[in-house]
Amino acid sequence: MGAGKYIQETFEKEMAGKKDANYNYKAAQRERLLEYRKDKSAVVRVDHPTNPPRAHALGYKAKKGFILARARIRKGGGKHDRARSRRKPKKQGTEKLTMKKNIQTIAEGRAGNKFKNCEVLNSYLIGEDGKNKYFEVILVDPSAPEIKADKTINWICSGKHHGRAERGLTSAGKRARGLRGKGRGYEKVRPGAAAHLNRLK
Repeated sequence: MGAGKYIQETFEKEMAGKKDANYNYKAAQRERLLEYRKDKSAVVRVDHPTNPPRAHALGYKAKKGFILARARIRKGGGKHDRARSRRKPKKQGTEKLTMKKNIQTIAEGRAGNKFKNCEVLNSYLIGEDGKNKYFEVILVDPSAPEIKADKTINWICSGKHHGRAERGLTSAGKRARGLRGKGRGYEKVRPGAAAHLNRLK
């Protein structure tokens, strides 16, 4: 088993909060989250990926033109104001309301807005506490010469990939739009969740 597999297993144990006789994985993840909370900005640039095997599997390369950003997003369905009058408490409509976008898509959009000269390639979860979720977002600079010369990633330099995160073209965005899946019945979800009389959501 390669080093990447060991790193991936260790990170999964830390995310799950496991305790071992030789190593306390839960304490390691707790210390990491305490450091994340100290950041004043919700989107912070980082030098190295927290989970290298996952980052490389999603397309990250340790070369010029690739940027990593850590995004902090609140958990839950957001704030919903109560109606002023003439509602039963049951009909107030303030609970169990979720956005059509998932939280990971929101994190990608905020990272893309902060680094406007870059395009969002992908993202992955690195931790969560009782209040927030933390994602690492992989961004690519399409104007970098190293990216234009790389045949495996220079497709992102095309104009049709501009604003991928805002248009729901990333992996998390497609999942939020209901475009992830195969088999019978999935032919009715194209071109998106609003197709075929909004049957998807």
